[in-house]
Amino acid sequence: MWLQNGELMNRKIAFVLILALSLAACSKMGCGKKEPPISSNEVKAVLRTSVPGTQDDSVWQEAPKHPARLILQDMVDPRLLKPSTLQVNVQSVTDGSKVAFLLQWDDATENNLPGPARFTDACAVQLPSKAEADAPAPQMGEEGRPVEIAYWSASWQAVVDGRPDTIHAIYPNASVDHYPPEAPSLQKGSADQVAMEKRYSPARALGNSMAGPRRQPVQDLIAEGPGTLRPADKNISTGTGKRTKTGWSVLIVRPLPEGGKQSARGQIAFAVWEGSKGEVGARKMRTAWIPFVLEEKK
Repeated sequence: MWLQNGELMNRKIAFVLILALSLAACSKMGCGKKEPPISSNEVKAVLRTSVPGTQDDSVWQEAPKHPARLILQDMVDPRLLKPSTLQVNVQSVTDGSKVAFLLQWDDATENNLPGPARFTDACAVQLPSKAEADAPAPQMGEEGRPVEIAYWSASWQAVVDGRPDTIHAIYPNASVDHYPPEAPSLQKGSADQVAMEKRYSPARALGNSMAGPRRQPVQDLIAEGPGTLRPADKNISTGTGKRTKTGWSVLIVRPLPEGGKQSARGQIAFAVWEGSKGEVGARKMRTAWIPFVLEEKK
């Protein structure tokens, strides 16, 4: 009986060891999660009946991943002369009308606070406004040949996610004696209180889109070369970003540009800003044009 019990114990130990090794191997290899195929030469948008609305949609396991190499923006002032982020992984899905992009890159620090001497993490997707055989210059287009840019900001994302648009949220150690719009004598929402807010927030009173608060972390921009960037007449892109263990995962969804629905091949470019490195505006890591392919119906 003692031998039988000993054999039973040995079998239990062996089973536990096998299970532990299997779990360790599964964790290392990512069991249960299919890794997407790699597309080294192009960004390919797979065709589906609808575009995904989250970074966790299972369709991303099927969409080819393009490891886009980032290069310095050293063409125009203010230039970036020291490399930071070296690569952004890009995947894409289209329904023939809209197109979704999933951008993922490494960034050890989270930078999402606005203010003087503060710089926010960000990324952007750039497409020619019209699908043509000869694409405009990748440095934000050319005169008469505009590009459309969908820009995501970690600072805007933080506001959308619930960070209050207040001085205390942005500067936790600030000590404020008094703000005129918050005077006890002014009833919240009254005409006098609203007028006081406008007086002390002129940018918001004039409808400046950069003054906040933000309801959407993505903004559409138009450019016809360096130094010509301006907000698009209408914001048509949506998106969301979230932190990962190693950096950022950002989803941007937008309509295909004019002519994009008729052309299966085109060009696309990307940019990444690392706030901890003081990157802002023209100081960024970016790609050249990358072939962009829309999967067609079979």
